[in-house]
Amino acid sequence: MAPPAERMKIMRERRRQKGLRELRLVVPDSRSVIVRQNIAAQVARLRPESERDALAWIEVVSEFDADAAG
Repeated sequence: MAPPAERMKIMRERRRQKGLRELRLVVPDSRSVIVRQNIAAQVARLRPESERDALAWIEVVSEFDADAAG
């Protein structure tokens, strides 16, 4: 059996041949106390009137997208 690095290389090549590519994401760790505190602070600064506007816009756009797809 090939070493792990060689197997990964072969797997990536098979995916490239299928038109796929690897994508790695680095995201905040929601298990971290610091991250959770930062999120809580950001939520506390939200203005309800602005959020209503944003949610209304998302609703309009999602209905538009649903009409275009159907």
